[in-house]
Amino acid sequence: MPQVALSQATIAYQELGPQDSPHPPVLFIHGVLADERLWSQVAEGLGARGFRCILPTWPLGSHTIPVNAGADLSPAGIAALIHEFMVALDLTEVTLVGNDTGGGLCQLVIDSYPDRVGSLILTNCDAFDTFPPFPFTWVFALLRGPRSIKLLFEALRPKVLRHSPLGYGLLLNNPDPALTSSWLEPCRADARIRRDLATLLRHIAVTDLTEVSTRFGQFTKPVTFVWGMGDRCFVPDLAHRMAALFPNATMIEVPRAKTFVARNNPSAVIDAIANVGAHPG
Repeated sequence: MPQVALSQATIAYQELGPQDSPHPPVLFIHGVLADERLWSQVAEGLGARGFRCILPTWPLGSHTIPVNAGADLSPAGIAALIHEFMVALDLTEVTLVGNDTGGGLCQLVIDSYPDRVGSLILTNCDAFDTFPPFPFTWVFALLRGPRSIKLLFEALRPKVLRHSPLGYGLLLNNPDPALTSSWLEPCRADARIRRDLATLLRHIAVTDLTEVSTRFGQFTKPVTFVWGMGDRCFVPDLAHRMAALFPNATMIEVPRAKTFVARNNPSAVIDAIANVGAHPG
């Protein structure tokens, strides 16, 4: 994977689709304890339709390149990193796509750095005071120290526990055991990644997205919600509340899909992005 060295971290990323695409570039933002593979099926489908897709692995716990010493791993700091990445790759009129924690980060990006964003796609994600949702409030509280991260992730080696409601069971229908295990492996293997995750989660614990939601009305570009209706973490009402605050919002309901809609029903996400990207606002 190519890498780009930014001021606070080196970001590895994957690109799919033509560099000279006539459509706006699509930039994907995953959440905590996932990586660019969350989006691989969506990006492959979009690439086949002629869209340029950029899939970074952000420093959210499943990354393999530790951040620089003293890096700002607050949600606002990660949003600044996303903006710096767009500048480094000279991405403009970006279709920004977020999920889970990544959707909350996208809200911070459009609030502080809206100029490079042409449209926003939010799949099931944090919003308002749901950051993170129950029961991950409890899980994240356990993961605010590197030692506790190592102990818990060792306990999650068995698939039955890793795919329980305290792991990926609430996020995925039919989770892939190899994929979910690999998402936890960087923290198991590297104390520096455990340090990064612990720092991030301590910042998340004191972050509320309610204030940023008061400025959603200033973002007049297209916003599309592609929401899994089977999600018990990010319930449909959360999407409807957000959509009501954006002046140019569309809601797409995806039956039975859970939080990771891009894995549960990639075609729904592909169609939503292609529709906006072919007709940007």
